[in-house]
Amino acid sequence: MMFLLIFSVFFAIGSSQEVHTIEELLAQQTSDDSDTLTGEALVEYVNKHQPFFKAEYNPKAEERMAHLMKTDYIRNARKLYKVKKAEEQTTSEDIPESFDSRIVWKNCSSITYVRDQSRCGSCWAVSAASTMSDRICVQTKGKLQTILSDTDILSCCGRFCGDGCEGGYDHLAWEWVQRFGVVTGGPYQQKGVCRPYAFHPCGLHHGRRYDCPWDHSFSTPACKPYCQFGYGKRYEKDKFFVKSTYILDNDEKVIQREMMKNGPVQAAFITYDDFSGYKGGIYVHVKGRERGAHAVKLIGWGVENGTKYWTVANSWHDDWGENGFFRILRGVNHCEFESYVVSGEFRI
Repeated sequence: MMFLLIFSVFFAIGSSQEVHTIEELLAQQTSDDSDTLTGEALVEYVNKHQPFFKAEYNPKAEERMAHLMKTDYIRNARKLYKVKKAEEQTTSEDIPESFDSRIVWKNCSSITYVRDQSRCGSCWAVSAASTMSDRICVQTKGKLQTILSDTDILSCCGRFCGDGCEGGYDHLAWEWVQRFGVVTGGPYQQKGVCRPYAFHPCGLHHGRRYDCPWDHSFSTPACKPYCQFGYGKRYEKDKFFVKSTYILDNDEKVIQREMMKNGPVQAAFITYDDFSGYKGGIYVHVKGRERGAHAVKLIGWGVENGTKYWTVANSWHDDWGENGFFRILRGVNHCEFESYVVSGEFRI
């Protein structure tokens, strides 16, 4: 009898209650870093214990988790740097239930372009260049469409921004472009641009395999103040400059109004082991260790079955998640997603 009692108590402790709402799931979360569930075991646990997103074991994405930035690049941003906050929006314009920059500015092709940062912790530069490209298109009402160079920011911002392929501060990428400008870019080996991305993708993508170092990141590329051969334009003449930049308040409506007015924004969040297995749905951290920080491009929001979410462009190729995008819980600063959102305008 005593054995049965002990077993019953152990089983109750080790089993999670069935989850039906976001509130129930968040109430069950713990911050126990001793949790060692990874790989397929973690995916099985995630799919069993919540209905909000689908997870699938993805070795490529799991490898990318080893090349995330340190969480200091989010948590220290407001502490270490005096940053100009966005001016408070006084508009009474209604915020719609759903908003998608891909639809609102459907003539801006850069918004749908999903980048691949490869085996380099360059998400801060990649998502900055991606957001900036969209902003130029939105600001000029589609008249000026360009893809800005993530490699130019990654390689030339140097210690001012952070540590290259080991991570960097999102808002300092914008400040650097405000001071020195950024040239045109594109995917690896792209012709007709000044400085395309320095690294090819890793692994198998759309039937083609790319080999990468398995035990370390790529080294930060050298800063080259000149365009690739055959481009036909001088480096100095190819630059675009930020006019103003700011960090938004940790406020859902402030972020929404900024996006409605000026387009996509850059965001960053704390990542956990269970994010690597994301396949589709609304991501909510369920289980797994804290792994680092990740910067992304925020393009919209919506509601599904009563659950509010942000729509986000990742930089892990277009065959990850929802065609390169993902959705994450909105309005509760989940994974600190709403705490470090950067925006700006360009000199056009």
